[in-house]
Amino acid sequence: MKTFSSDSWPDLVLTGRYVGHLEDLGGQRLSASAAKAFDALKAAAAKDGFMLSIASSYRDFERQEQIFSGKWRGVRPVHDDSGAPVDVSAMDAGQKLDAILRFSALPGASRHHWGTDLDVYCAKALGSDTLGLTPQEYGPGGAQHALALWLAEHARDADFFLPYDIDRGGVAAEPWHLSFAPQAGPLLSRLSADKVADALSYGRVAGYEDIVPRLDALMARFVTNVAKP
Repeated sequence: MKTFSSDSWPDLVLTGRYVGHLEDLGGQRLSASAAKAFDALKAAAAKDGFMLSIASSYRDFERQEQIFSGKWRGVRPVHDDSGAPVDVSAMDAGQKLDAILRFSALPGASRHHWGTDLDVYCAKALGSDTLGLTPQEYGPGGAQHALALWLAEHARDADFFLPYDIDRGGVAAEPWHLSFAPQAGPLLSRLSADKVADALSYGRVAGYEDIVPRLDALMARFVTNVAKP
C-alpha cells in the first residue's frame, strides 16, 4: 500500500488548526492515505462479518477546546474508570487534570487533530443501542468485544495500530481508537510542549494557567505514553 509522508505538513496540523490535508468521507475527515488504508481495513473486516464504521475521526482545536473546557468548568460530565461521575469542583487543579485527561485529550495535543486517527465500531453489533465508546462495550460480554479482538489482531495489516492498547497509567485503554502508523508516528515526534502551549494560549483554554506549568509532565503521561507504531 502506497503511503505519503506527513513530514511536509505544516506545524498547525499538530494542534488541529489546519485542514488542507484532509479528505471528506461524508461527515468524517481523514488524510487521503489514512482514508485509503481504512477502506482496506473495512473490506477485510467485512470478510470476517464486521461492519466497520467510524464514530469519530478528525477533530479540530476548537471542538476539542469545547469538550475540555466544558469538563474543566463542570458543565460536561467527567467519569472515573468504572463509568461513575466525579465532581471536579471538589478537586484541586492537578486532580482535575488527571481526571479529565484520562478520557479526553488536551486541546492542541489530541491525536484526533491530525487526520490520522479514528474511533471505530461495528454497526451490525450496535443494533438499536447508542454507542458510548466505553470499556464495557468493548470488553468481555460487550457488543463490540468481538470487534476489539479482531482489531487487535488485524489492524496492523492495514498500517493501523492501537495507541491506547493497554492502560499505561495515562489515557485509559481505548480498544476502539486506531492510528495510521506511517503518518501518526512522525507527527507525534514533532509535537512539543512549546507547540501545545502556543495552541493553548491561542485558544484561551479553560485552566490555561494551571496547565502550562504542568505541561511537560502532562505530555509525558498522557500524550507520548502510547504504544509504538
